[in-house]
Amino acid sequence: MATGIQLPGSGETIDLQQQVARLQALLEASRQVHATTREDEVLDQVLRIVVRELEMAGAAFPGLGRTYGVIPDEDQPPLPIFLLEDRDGRRMAELVVAPPEGRELTLYEADFIEGLALQAAVALENARNHERNLQWARVQQDLDAARNIQRSLLPQKLPSIPGYSLAYRSDTCYEVGGDYLDIVELQDKSLLLAVADVAGKGLASAIMATNFRAAFRAMAIQGLPMDELAARMNQHHWTEGDQARLRYVTAIFMRLWPEDGVLEAVNAGHNPGFLIQAGGETCELESSGTPLGMLPGMRYSSRQCSFPPGSRLLFYTDGLTEVFQGDEEFGSERLLNAFSRCPSQNADDMLVAIWTALAEFGGGGPQSDDMTALALCREMDRMVSAE
Repeated sequence: MATGIQLPGSGETIDLQQQVARLQALLEASRQVHATTREDEVLDQVLRIVVRELEMAGAAFPGLGRTYGVIPDEDQPPLPIFLLEDRDGRRMAELVVAPPEGRELTLYEADFIEGLALQAAVALENARNHERNLQWARVQQDLDAARNIQRSLLPQKLPSIPGYSLAYRSDTCYEVGGDYLDIVELQDKSLLLAVADVAGKGLASAIMATNFRAAFRAMAIQGLPMDELAARMNQHHWTEGDQARLRYVTAIFMRLWPEDGVLEAVNAGHNPGFLIQAGGETCELESSGTPLGMLPGMRYSSRQCSFPPGSRLLFYTDGLTEVFQGDEEFGSERLLNAFSRCPSQNADDMLVAIWTALAEFGGGGPQSDDMTALALCREMDRMVSAE
């Protein structure tokens, strides 16, 4: 007496020998389907197995534009459809099978294709995940390169100014960011310094910051008055088009004449710069106009200040003031306190003190914005210090 397996809902049976043969064939088909991590090869392999191994007239993944063999016209009777679903039950594809001469699938054929469809679904999801991983790896590689390029555009060597201490620090929120900092030495031995912040963060802001750098450097060597420099930078950014206007730039520019101990600054919609005189008097270099690129034809006013021995100055982006402890913001007052109370007259030490205060306040939480600061100090006269 023959032993067989009866499938639920059907009067047909598959004897054990046929079942073993089916499982062996399905195992081989599964091996072939899982042998590649390319989506197109997975789909083509499934179609070839259906047509060649089961001798179907044709098979297709209509939604993915792949066909093997012959698929009857749409006016023919409906063809068997087998769904390929991912692990979460979402439909990825439909496998349509055309039996020869329009007959129905046998129990063995239908059972085999159902098993094949399950294996194909796993292979297809794996192939798509693999492709996404490759794409992400390429994106990450590009972002790493962009980060290195952006870092290389920061001042690589700070000018040595007798009697002064100069330092900066810039940490991006993501791989690249929209903060910009630059120091340009001019022919008359003065220094032009800039700290700017492109609206937003990430790659788009980084691209805009690079464009901003090119324009700033081109204008810096012309020795323009500070108010004229800001006006031209504003007009240049405005004429760059709609995308540039959406990513307007707040900026603060300063020109320092080290030998005279005089500086001139202009603030275009940026956070106020902190200037602390030797006696402890604080002066905030506040904005005199809108951010660059927001309105055409904008004019700005500059401010000239003395910078005697013992003075210190801080320019920064809003990523420093917008560090949070719960709902409480670090704010400009805490920033000014951390800067002014640092006992050292070294600019590097001052920035270390500020970043330490930020880390303690934020409790080690993730950075939410780009953070850039530039510190400038004028050393006390040695004879005064000795007294």
